[in-house]
Amino acid sequence: MLRIGVIGLGDISKIHVPVITEHPEAELIAVSDIDEEAYSSLPDIPCYPDYRTMLQEEKLDCVHICLPHHLHYPATKVAVERGIHVILEKPLAHTLSDSQAIVDLEAANPHVKIAVNLQNRLNETVECLQELVQSGTYGDLLSVKGLVAWHRPKSYYEVKPWRASMETAGGGVMINQSIHTLDLLQWFGGGINTIRGSIDTLLDYGYDVEDTASAYITFESGATGLFFATNANGDNSSVELQLILEKAKFTIKDSILTITQVDEEKKILAEDRKLPGSKFYYGASHAKLINHFYRQIEQDGDDYIHAKDAYSSMEMIALINESSRTKQTLSRKVSTNK
Repeated sequence: MLRIGVIGLGDISKIHVPVITEHPEAELIAVSDIDEEAYSSLPDIPCYPDYRTMLQEEKLDCVHICLPHHLHYPATKVAVERGIHVILEKPLAHTLSDSQAIVDLEAANPHVKIAVNLQNRLNETVECLQELVQSGTYGDLLSVKGLVAWHRPKSYYEVKPWRASMETAGGGVMINQSIHTLDLLQWFGGGINTIRGSIDTLLDYGYDVEDTASAYITFESGATGLFFATNANGDNSSVELQLILEKAKFTIKDSILTITQVDEEKKILAEDRKLPGSKFYYGASHAKLINHFYRQIEQDGDDYIHAKDAYSSMEMIALINESSRTKQTLSRKVSTNK
């Protein structure tokens, strides 16, 4: 039986906790949050205002870190140094330097596993698409496109002010809402060659985090990529991911994967499971990722999304920000973790 802890009882923990409590081989041992009101839904679980105390006093096999972005590295560091495996909510960290520090921490402690929740890689549509691309049946990849058009009112930032600050969030729409799309673009596209990007604040909220971003990407494979994301849409529209190969066009939209070939009608190939309720657009693969990672802990496996795997999307964000500032196309620097 795996002994599990949770650090941070905000919105995303409400997806993690049920997965833990429903798992037949896991037990929720303790939770931590500085807000005592957050404990009310878990009256029978020991609660700690300081996660360091929890990690010291409770004998845990794995801890889920569901904290604001700027706390990802310090909390991960404490857990790893105590030999506790980590499931870390996206993004890897709030800055590229903290992200690199987590990658270095992972490399220095190979006996401790750090899994990053980029769970959209495990969506049924994405898994199917990955198999089709790797099969070679449809030729080489020519281009990828990722579109995210969501809505975030000013109250979204007011209720949790850390979201509105570069010092605590590390950014806006890229690092918070569209990190999964950036991850999938580089996962399918391969090594990044260049990026030309632009960021903006279309909404008059007065915060220093971007609400809109776009980028043109070239990959080492010769493929190109287009990325666009905004929180200025009127609603939370379906994320769209499209891959154009030599012999077919594949599109994931409304949680459905379709294929279009010359002189043929569009065909449905796969459909994702969906979360119930208004936040269906989150995707439903958290449980799939968490359960799989638990198996890797039990079997001492290596098949999960490592910190080093999550670094590339953080690098993309840094390049888009710098390109927007300098108005230049930037080449990707060789990273020590690759």
